[in-house]
Amino acid sequence: MWSWFGGASAAQKRKDAPKNAILLLREQLDMLQKREKHLENQMAEQDAVARKNVSTNKNAAKAALRRKKGYEKNLEQTTAQITQLEQQIYSIEAANINQETLHAMKVASAAMSQIHKGLTIDKVDETMDQIQQQHQLSEEIAQAIASNTIGEVPDETELEEELESMEQEAMDKRMLTPGTVPVADKISALPSAANGELKAKHEVEDDEEAELEKLRAEMAMG
Repeated sequence: MWSWFGGASAAQKRKDAPKNAILLLREQLDMLQKREKHLENQMAEQDAVARKNVSTNKNAAKAALRRKKGYEKNLEQTTAQITQLEQQIYSIEAANINQETLHAMKVASAAMSQIHKGLTIDKVDETMDQIQQQHQLSEEIAQAIASNTIGEVPDETELEEELESMEQEAMDKRMLTPGTVPVADKISALPSAANGELKAKHEVEDDEEAELEKLRAEMAMG
């Protein structure tokens, strides 16, 4: 956030301080690592010169070893500085993570406090009791509606007796009215022996008719 005068606000500067410090440290670390590599190469070159002249030119070999020792000392200092910068970067990153984590926890705590504002255990218990009471009342109302019937339920035995009486009355009426008795009722009213004679007579007539048809077919073929 920028102020009306074109500069960053104090709060924004404090927020960006860890990031800017890490960027600066990483730039310096990159430079020292390049220097470390250069010093290692210089040491390797002087070592090669010393080995080359160890038998033919001892003064040149000794001078090369002297330069190698100088590079070696600078390398030790550079390596120590690299270690310190790496430790600082790690410490700042860890501190920044801790700060951000703490800030997030504070925000979460404030949100929970806002959610629970005005709530107490007694109020929660009271609300749950009211919900339970309303639920129980709803079940009782539903049960009362389901069990209640409109009007008096007739007795099944009485219904059966009245139905039998009506059937008997209808049958008596048909028997007393001339010409209204169904054929099936007339046949069923005949004695069983008479029914048997009628059935036998029909069967004989059917057999005779079948024999006659057979005879006619044979004569036609002849």
